[in-house]
Amino acid sequence: MTKNRQIVVRDLPKGDLTEDHFELREGDVPSIEDGQALVRTILISIDAANRAWMQGPTYRKAVKEGDIMHAYCIGEVVESRDDALKTGDIVATEAGWAEYTAVKADNAEKLPDYRPLSHLISGFGIAGKTAYHGLIDVGQPKAGNTVVVSAAAGSVGMYVGQIAKALGCRAVGIAGGPEKCAWVTDELGFDACVDYRGGNLFKDLKAACPAGIDVYFDNVGGQVLETVLFQMNIKSRVVCCGSVSQYDTDSATGPRNLPGLVVVKRLRMEGFIYFDFIDQDAKATADLRNWTSEGKIKIVDDIVDGLENAPRALIGLLAGDNRGKRMVRVAPDPA
Repeated sequence: MTKNRQIVVRDLPKGDLTEDHFELREGDVPSIEDGQALVRTILISIDAANRAWMQGPTYRKAVKEGDIMHAYCIGEVVESRDDALKTGDIVATEAGWAEYTAVKADNAEKLPDYRPLSHLISGFGIAGKTAYHGLIDVGQPKAGNTVVVSAAAGSVGMYVGQIAKALGCRAVGIAGGPEKCAWVTDELGFDACVDYRGGNLFKDLKAACPAGIDVYFDNVGGQVLETVLFQMNIKSRVVCCGSVSQYDTDSATGPRNLPGLVVVKRLRMEGFIYFDFIDQDAKATADLRNWTSEGKIKIVDDIVDGLENAPRALIGLLAGDNRGKRMVRVAPDPA
């Protein structure tokens, strides 16, 4: 009988996440009940939020010791006990770091027949749509605005800057290291990119944003957010998407200039998650595909092969070694 390889959380980290916090196990393929489907995993989305779930409840339940590591996945239905899904359907669903998962059929989204499937996680999926809704619906940029995004070479940040350019804005990224900053400007087309490791983030950001900042899309929190707030224009917007600088530590720090600068500059700060805008999915998909076909958006996938490499893929993501949307391939795309 086919076995089900799965990666469980051996114990919860109190500081830096390491591969020793995980364990690869072999279990039985789960059986399904009425209203469920058995899904064979093809691609696993690797996100900084995976680490946040290990710290406690967020917008979803916490990951606990002994759990199969939670994840957003794309997979193929291999058995179904619900009329809404049939064998061979490709679905996106909340699942885990495992080869097979039993899911509720109403929690699985049927995906279009599009190849490569990786683009349905990246540019046309959770990464691109998080960037789209966070920037457009929360940040509300206008043509000519200066948009700054942190983790600009990452899965969401890379699309924020490209969408900003498509809307007629000035796009400025913040990333780690001169090589990554050059990639953001040369390959993704940002107007500028500032190295937060360069020793003078405030000065370098001011030079890149001479007219101040109208929209800041924050993926990192901490010291970077604190520095950016000083350069926000009056009545500008801060989009709070993530705090990756705070996830892999037991001594998290926040900006010291809150709420003072929010009051003085009359800032609007708003957090969101992609699922807040699921009712606008069709428009987001259409816009993203149009911009891609017009050459305004470049899709970059960062794929690590092998379920057993998922812990390393997440640890590397937290260290900033990815370019584009990181995911793990567990199985090939079906023909």
